[in-house]
Amino acid sequence: MKNRNPNIGISEKNLEIVATKLNVLLADEYVLYTKTRNAHWNLVGEDFYAVHKFFELQFELLDELIDSIAERVRSLGHFSVATLKNFLSLTQLTEASNQKNDSQGFITALLGDHEMIIIYLREIITKIADENHDVGTSDFLTSVLETHEKMAWLLRSHLTK
Repeated sequence: MKNRNPNIGISEKNLEIVATKLNVLLADEYVLYTKTRNAHWNLVGEDFYAVHKFFELQFELLDELIDSIAERVRSLGHFSVATLKNFLSLTQLTEASNQKNDSQGFITALLGDHEMIIIYLREIITKIADENHDVGTSDFLTSVLETHEKMAWLLRSHLTK
């Protein structure tokens, strides 16, 4: 879905392609945000308080990313997906959660999701700049990539196995 496209030197076709890729990322971010909230709420174990607070920091970062990605889609003249049904139809992540409610289980699952998003970002950043002539979005996504790399490192640092 779109509205009037901006006149910013990027073709309508390329704006649509980039907006579609951003909406996939937005869906992934929203699902990861929800899974991180779930971990924050349902964590049990001896390390509860410290990890509970850690998950809070993580979902706050994801909330900021979600907003900035949605606004980027809008700045390209398209509408951001914004329903749970759309998020679930576009996401590359699984909503399923089979781990125990301990820190190691949640962290392992969340780390895997961050790494999937990192891989997706690496796949699209250069294409968006080179094939879709949108260096602004490519640069924006590089900062999103760096945020996920740091979040993944912090998660990885909690793993003992």
